[in-house]
Amino acid sequence: MSAAADFVVVANRLPVDRGDDDADPWRRSPGGLVTALEPVVRSTGGAWVGWAGQPGLEIEPFEFDGVHLVPVALSAEDIAQYYEGFSNDTIWPLYHDVIAAPTYHRTWWEAYVRVNRRFAEAAAAAAGDGATVWVHDYQLQLVPRMLRELRPDLVIGYFHHIPFPAYGIFSQLPWRTQVLDGLLGADVIGFQRVADAGNFARAVRRRFGYETRAGSIRVPTDGGHRTAVAKAYPISIDTASYEELARRPEIQARAAEIREELGNPGAVLLGVDRLDYTKGIRHRLKAVGELFDEERLGAGDATLVQVASPSRERVAAYMQLRDEIELAVGRINGDHDTMGFTAVRYLHHSYPREEMVALYLAADVMLVTALRDGMNLVAKEYVASRVDGGGVLVLSEFAGAADELTQAVRVNPHDIEGLKDAVMTAIEMPAEERRRRMRALRRRVRDNDVAAWSARFLGDLRAVREGRA
Repeated sequence: MSAAADFVVVANRLPVDRGDDDADPWRRSPGGLVTALEPVVRSTGGAWVGWAGQPGLEIEPFEFDGVHLVPVALSAEDIAQYYEGFSNDTIWPLYHDVIAAPTYHRTWWEAYVRVNRRFAEAAAAAAGDGATVWVHDYQLQLVPRMLRELRPDLVIGYFHHIPFPAYGIFSQLPWRTQVLDGLLGADVIGFQRVADAGNFARAVRRRFGYETRAGSIRVPTDGGHRTAVAKAYPISIDTASYEELARRPEIQARAAEIREELGNPGAVLLGVDRLDYTKGIRHRLKAVGELFDEERLGAGDATLVQVASPSRERVAAYMQLRDEIELAVGRINGDHDTMGFTAVRYLHHSYPREEMVALYLAADVMLVTALRDGMNLVAKEYVASRVDGGGVLVLSEFAGAADELTQAVRVNPHDIEGLKDAVMTAIEMPAEERRRRMRALRRRVRDNDVAAWSARFLGDLRAVREGRA
């Protein structure tokens, strides 16, 4: 196959994971981004540029399931400085409203520049004349500008999967000018929320003085100017796949089995998160613990199932967070468990999608208490899975999903008293109100699935491309 692809996706990771089977070493990665974009890449004869997931792994481009994959090699030092360092210990906490303190190291920034250039060069080599390139997420914010310098013929999109902070926070970044300039290399810059797009436009005005109006930015060029689109494209999930799983008899039987394993409490509360300080897990535990302390909940009334999948386990802040959460769980259970009842069932594992859908069906109340979240697709997964029309979603107003899922019980997770009241409201909600709210939520998620998200973004990129023809 020719390396000159008409459509190229650039992301930190390839859409495959490397396994141990020498005869069949690659397997498809789970996740909504892969589900949304892989069919587009395949149908256009396109390419996907990304890291193969293992340090020091240098392999040639290869085909997988009809998709041309272009691996970018990263050393152990690259991963430590560009990924664990600048991406996840500088950008991640800064962009999540400094919930944890970001760390600024010049060597990390230098690694970030170096690795972004490597991705840009790989994408430039893979793209055909006048191709469309779609860059993804905060690890690669410099790639759009680098690509434009390498290949001015390309149409370039960028989608930002996490929040973009207000200027008072963003301006703390020593390399703020370079990051903004990097993003402005794109023709279409997408964000999860209208507020994020507004924060980006304000940062551009403050740093560069460029004219911004109604989702467009006037960017100077050597020959005059060009217009970059910067607006919200809220991401979603493959709704149909969750609905299909939730209708399977064996999944529904597993949901009933889960409730039985929990001792058939009056209500099953569920939290599903990466183990991350932005997700509000500590606030959730504090609220539930106090409900038991105050006897608003008693033994058998409710059990919280908290799934906290491992995340960035070599980063000190995450190691400390795990210790704090496990200590809180131990205290609640020590105070309130009986021989036949557990207040909090804590699961530090990742689970396959089938088990997650069974958990969603088993849960009377889904608690999404993020302190700051780009979107929070778990909230949408729960809604999509509730084909029975039951369940109540308690949703943080600081999650991007709150803009769309307005029939959820909205909470400020910092307000522990308010969070406690919301949990009780959800538990005690009349069945008819539950069904009414869930019908509206399901309609919203079904009408705005991941295919609609990618089609909208790619449609705007197509308009740029046609305007140049």
